[in-house]
Amino acid sequence: MRLAIDVMGGDQGPHALIEGAARAVIETPGLELILFGPHQQISAELSRLPRPLAAATSRLLVRDVAHSVAATATAAWALRRGQSTSMAQMLRCLAQGDALAGVSVGNTAALVALARRELGMLAGMSRPAISTAIPARGGRRCYLLDLGANVDSPASRLVEFALIGAAMAEQVDGIARPGVALLNVGAESTKGSASVREADRLLRESADSLPFAYLGYAEGGDIFQGELDVIVCDGFAGNAVLKASEGLAGMLVERVQLAFASRPRGRLASWIAKPVLKHLKQELDPVRYNGASLLGLQGIVVKSHGGTRADGFYYAIRRAMQEVEHNLPERLAKRWSFNE
Repeated sequence: MRLAIDVMGGDQGPHALIEGAARAVIETPGLELILFGPHQQISAELSRLPRPLAAATSRLLVRDVAHSVAATATAAWALRRGQSTSMAQMLRCLAQGDALAGVSVGNTAALVALARRELGMLAGMSRPAISTAIPARGGRRCYLLDLGANVDSPASRLVEFALIGAAMAEQVDGIARPGVALLNVGAESTKGSASVREADRLLRESADSLPFAYLGYAEGGDIFQGELDVIVCDGFAGNAVLKASEGLAGMLVERVQLAFASRPRGRLASWIAKPVLKHLKQELDPVRYNGASLLGLQGIVVKSHGGTRADGFYYAIRRAMQEVEHNLPERLAKRWSFNE
């Protein structure tokens, strides 16, 4: 399996991304990664890899690209002047069939715009949606979209997101008829923005013909209850929910550890409960859920958190690999015709 990796644009610089990529290669026989960025800089980072990861260099291929997309760049700039950047070259590699998926930590607006142009959209989808699975009660998970690709979405686009999100839940998790809801500030029909109320009307009117169960409005707390498979929102709300959830998870783990350490008996209990606490920390750690899919493209692109470190980028690569194994774009395209 060969993936294309844009190693420029992250807050931590190429070092963290290359280390995460090396870990993925070491742990996955047959995985080959093409790293896009300045050859001299990437080669220097490869030479600094810890000894356990040094063997990965034979399966980390370097494509020399001098330019990158700045964090402040607009989508319009990327489309007009970003053709020679590492992000655009990574996507072109994917479009030409030289790689099966692409991963980037770079500018979200630029990535969405360039991916849409280089790869094209599934029939009937107007724009990609960024989506990830949020862990919920009972060992379940809930797909949340959009997470920032479309800050302000009209009703028709929210309906598209409901369709593609439900397709994801069915094809990846094997859910026969996913339960889908719109994120809102309350359950009452009069609440919410005009676009959310209009999307609710459209979904209710076509409920009998939808390939999923439309369950109306959901509030923020419903994401974690394990009763919904997909929650749809615009990118502003979705991104705020995701970042708040990550911050809350980190705070909860820290508070639990402090509570045990604050008293002598607590330290004893902490030692006894160490395996449970370790498992809890792993389950809540946002790093494990790094990497969000750009759904609706005719190809697999995963957006990693811009501030991720090596372990987080490793999980973003793992997510891309899982989507390749599921043959996700083709399965989504075959499941529903979005033109209907």
